[in-house]
Amino acid sequence: MSSKSEKLVRRALKVAPGGVHTSLRRIEPLIIWSMAKGSKLYAVDGKEYIDYHCAFGPVILGHCHPKVNKAVIEQVECGDIFGAGSNELEIKVAEKIVKYVPSAEMVLFCNAGSEATYHAIRVSRAVTKRKKVIKFNGHYHGWHDYLNANYLTPPSHFGKIWPESAGMLESTIEQIVPLPFNDIDAVENAIKKNRGEIAAMILEPIMHNVGCIMPKEGYLKALRELSDKNDILLIFDEVITGFRHALGGVQKIFGVTPDITTFAKAMANGYPIASICAREEIMKRFKTDKAGDVFFAGSYNAHPISMAAALATIEELENPKVYQHLFKLGDNLRAGLSKAVEESGLKAQVRGFGSVFTIYFSDLPINNYEELILNTQKSSDLDVSFRNLMIKKGIFLIPFSLKRNYISASHTDDDIKKTIDATYATLSTLKANQ
Repeated sequence: MSSKSEKLVRRALKVAPGGVHTSLRRIEPLIIWSMAKGSKLYAVDGKEYIDYHCAFGPVILGHCHPKVNKAVIEQVECGDIFGAGSNELEIKVAEKIVKYVPSAEMVLFCNAGSEATYHAIRVSRAVTKRKKVIKFNGHYHGWHDYLNANYLTPPSHFGKIWPESAGMLESTIEQIVPLPFNDIDAVENAIKKNRGEIAAMILEPIMHNVGCIMPKEGYLKALRELSDKNDILLIFDEVITGFRHALGGVQKIFGVTPDITTFAKAMANGYPIASICAREEIMKRFKTDKAGDVFFAGSYNAHPISMAAALATIEELENPKVYQHLFKLGDNLRAGLSKAVEESGLKAQVRGFGSVFTIYFSDLPINNYEELILNTQKSSDLDVSFRNLMIKKGIFLIPFSLKRNYISASHTDDDIKKTIDATYATLSTLKANQ
């Protein structure tokens, strides 16, 4: 770490707890960034990194994408924020979402995925007049009390409610019904046990917050059928998957339409934005409609700068070559990583979908959070060591065990080759140190 970087770290630690402004940015060693461009990140000490973190996923086109930058600059020059009424940009972006997303008849914008999932649960309770919510272990839906439980549950508390934060209201988290993913029998039993009490069922249709765990064949369809049969609202949290894997979200890919969908991250290539969309009858319960009774507010909702970025991003994603490029790079990288894992002799497996990838340091079956934790808990340090060694080689993977990694449209075949080569060397080092 350079003297300039060390000084900045000390300054950061003096004015912010941990020196960062979200707990998931607290990495060791703390890197101070100076610039991001295309597929690269640059630290103040001059080091360059191929970025596979992509700010937890929003950066889908690449950092400082010229078309997004142009749209933002044009909007800055004609208006920063209006604060009342509407403007054409937010209308255009909403029209795009309604056009592409199967579940979207109407849309409302907010600023972060946590806000969107909060509104989704609140409106679900208003519509159904019920309180309880089924969520799945290992799925993350934001920091609010409605859902901030059973994300990183320790094995000793499997089957129980596990709040992820101090200060949460017990009366609120008691309404959470935590279940294992990919287990339809568990869902059926929970519905029977809580007959007439479940307002909504929320899930990541692909389990990405702890890497990549795909839904089993027919699982999402079965959830849809159970929801219909029991008058439960089905919510897909597509904060990660939506726009990352397809303009219509993975609901379009899997052919299963939820009642409510939440989006964020890759919608605007890194600018703050989120949305909730659903059928008209649900959306008109919000008080943005004259007859609505569910409060919905936010001074920065549908901010013109974010709307400009979102429209430019979506227009770029309308070119099918962008997703073709992302999926091709993803397939090539996963194939290369799988070969490196095989030749290393380490017990590991490569998982991913589209432009998402990760390595689990276990060769045992992983179909849900419970299996993931039980089968990788002994290799957590190995996972972090792998990521830190890759960072030293100029490949930036967030150095947290089990976290997913992303490719952007600005990544190149050369980036992929360098990453595969670095993986061979890193896995060889890890094997030698065992």
